[in-house]
Amino acid sequence: MTAKDAPILITGGAGFIGSNLADRLASEGREVMVFDALARAGVERNLAWLKARHGAKITPITADIRDDRAVGEAVSQARCVFHLAAQVAVTTSLVDPVEDFDINVRGAMNVLEAVRNLGSGAPVIFSSTNKVYGDLADVALELADGAYRPCDAEVRVRGVSESRPLDFHTPYGCSKGAADQYVLDYARSFGTPTCVLRMSCIYGPRQMGTEDQGWVAHFLIRALEGQPISIYGDGCQVRDILNVADAVDAYLSAWRRIERVSGRAFNLGGGPANAVSLRQLIDYIEAIVGRRLELSFSDWRAGDQRYYVSDPSAARRELQLGEPLDWRSGVAQLADWLAAERSATPPRQRAEAVS
Repeated sequence: MTAKDAPILITGGAGFIGSNLADRLASEGREVMVFDALARAGVERNLAWLKARHGAKITPITADIRDDRAVGEAVSQARCVFHLAAQVAVTTSLVDPVEDFDINVRGAMNVLEAVRNLGSGAPVIFSSTNKVYGDLADVALELADGAYRPCDAEVRVRGVSESRPLDFHTPYGCSKGAADQYVLDYARSFGTPTCVLRMSCIYGPRQMGTEDQGWVAHFLIRALEGQPISIYGDGCQVRDILNVADAVDAYLSAWRRIERVSGRAFNLGGGPANAVSLRQLIDYIEAIVGRRLELSFSDWRAGDQRYYVSDPSAARRELQLGEPLDWRSGVAQLADWLAAERSATPPRQRAEAVS
């Protein structure tokens, strides 16, 4: 097998973003190794779906990212590594910060060291987070129409750029931030071709949203099941949300343009045009399902940002990305997918009819 024909390795490949990425690659005719511990509830369904769709093009590897031997063996066969395996919740990191460190930092080091020791030059594309910028408490905000927005007009129009100083909060922020910096430094110190994507909120099919992570899908699941939704804070906090298909475009472009973008980090999100507060999203979901939702409110959680919206201009320019899917259309599509997954009647009231 030539290097060009070697499979692509996706750590965390049975997860939400990983399974969508694996599906795209396999649909292009590529061999994909799906490396996943299958520890997160529901991901085994994603793996079964991939196998049913693509058969032998999907090679499952059930292993833990902390197992350096398993990582090394998988990396030795790979043309490129998309490193998505992670502990993904702030709340979990506060309960067990040591495990959070082991998965997020040691796991990333296992991948980087495997590539370095092999000398294969396989690119490493790393899934980072907006949490590396901390809680952004210094950004002055005002409240308008159920959403926080920056008082600074430039930040309001453009969002938060990569020039923002790093400021790790919570064990999760520290572990993902440390891995983020190691990935960038391996390009600088060892010449390993790497790229970091600092993601805002990604949503879409195959997302098993929970209260701790994947809040767009979680809100929709609760609404479809007629269950109450818990809000931490006042619900006016704002994020820019990005459909997973657009995120996959960015990951693939980072790989294909790795010679141009190696050693760089990009903010990846929907940008100001796809910024929405929790309350605004809930209003929209109520229109989709055709009924009011029951809400409960609790204190803010550690490290929560009242406002985070990516400035996506660098990623769109350097990775040559198109305009992302409008969040209203994307959320309506996700509602239909979730309803179908639960064998429920898809929402009848289309989101496009909502002003």
